[in-house]
Amino acid sequence: MTSDYTEVFQDTEAVEKYETVTYAPDSYASRINDRQRDHLRALIRREFPDRPPVQHDFACGTGRAIRALHGLVREAHGYDTSAEMMAKAAEVGSRATWHRVDPDGPVPQPVAAGFPAIVTIFRLLLNVDDAVRDRALAFAAKVLPHRGSGLLVVENHGNAGSVRHLRARRHNGQRWFAELSHEQVERLLARHGFEIVGRKGFSMLTPSLHDHRVARLADAAARRLPGSDSYAVNVLYTARRINA
Repeated sequence: MTSDYTEVFQDTEAVEKYETVTYAPDSYASRINDRQRDHLRALIRREFPDRPPVQHDFACGTGRAIRALHGLVREAHGYDTSAEMMAKAAEVGSRATWHRVDPDGPVPQPVAAGFPAIVTIFRLLLNVDDAVRDRALAFAAKVLPHRGSGLLVVENHGNAGSVRHLRARRHNGQRWFAELSHEQVERLLARHGFEIVGRKGFSMLTPSLHDHRVARLADAAARRLPGSDSYAVNVLYTARRINA
């Protein structure tokens, strides 16, 4: 994670705002989080029917991805640069063993907890540089050394192919937000020996439209269409190691 991330979330007020404002009940982010939770739980039940996996949540923040899988994993480990974020995670009921990692330097060593495993990386890739992205994926590769080790699930909450991208045209083509394309995510994962085996979009809407009733109805209908994930703002990718 970058020094900016580390500095911002050493502030307990910033951590509190993230948990209680950004993810306030019925907010744009919390609605997407609820859909992601349902998707993740269905994924775990389908992919690990015989033995629950161990979860390794990198850049765990306040533990949203950990809470999403409560009761479906053997154990959970959260890794973050911010002790304040992990303290808030424990405070709000995220059940895991917490591991503070350095913001840079060698790739952190995951806890040896056995297989199968699931690595979750949420709300990290979009707003960091390539070095941080590579470090996160190198961590995932350590947890998942071969195809049978388990699954990786990563979030892109700023898909460059989404409707949000078109809004830049209204500002003389100047982009004022970070974006990652499906192709960039695919290349990043491939660089670390992963191939995407599933992709799921969770909203076509921008935050400014999330309270618009007609827009929400249209979004719900659009998300049921084949291929709609190509245009979603928020996307989860499921991946496995390429090697046998």
